[in-house]
Amino acid sequence: MTASRAHRRRPSPSLTRGADHDSPTGRPWAGETARTVPVASSAPAAPDSVSAASSLRIVVPAQPSRASGVRRMVAEQLSHLRLPAEQLDNAVLATDELFANAVRHGSPDAGDMVTVSVECTDHEVRVTVADHSADLPRHRTADDADESGRGLAIVAALADDWGIAPPDPGESGKRVWFSLEIQGAS
Repeated sequence: MTASRAHRRRPSPSLTRGADHDSPTGRPWAGETARTVPVASSAPAAPDSVSAASSLRIVVPAQPSRASGVRRMVAEQLSHLRLPAEQLDNAVLATDELFANAVRHGSPDAGDMVTVSVECTDHEVRVTVADHSADLPRHRTADDADESGRGLAIVAALADDWGIAPPDPGESGKRVWFSLEIQGAS
């Protein structure tokens, strides 16, 4: 499988996300693993700039009920970067869309897991969602009455860049990713 890439830049719409009342507080759910890896930054952050680079990798069951926990953990990880609220909302929404696609289209077996990785530097946030299906996502145009089919269009509108990559070595499936350039980063 070859990596594909789509690129689109435009201002992101302001998105407001509600609280996840059905998510656990502070810990991964049963069956999930989470790991945060701090990486040293070359300079201390100013109060309204991005702080040290870091990454998060969570593995969750491929179940729609896990989406709120994924959103919460990604938002918590990114909140340490002091991103503008609009960028934080965009990252959480784009992650939610990729997770929903992985659950619906990329996890054919009941015991499948989805891996969500968040990598942050002083200049960029990159989120990758990996599933076990080799079927590549298809960008399609949804009719006004359709209740689904807009996920990749939403990701393309919110992200500075996005694409598809082969799975990690030794794994099956694919990885779908997006990146956001951090506003105000020098």
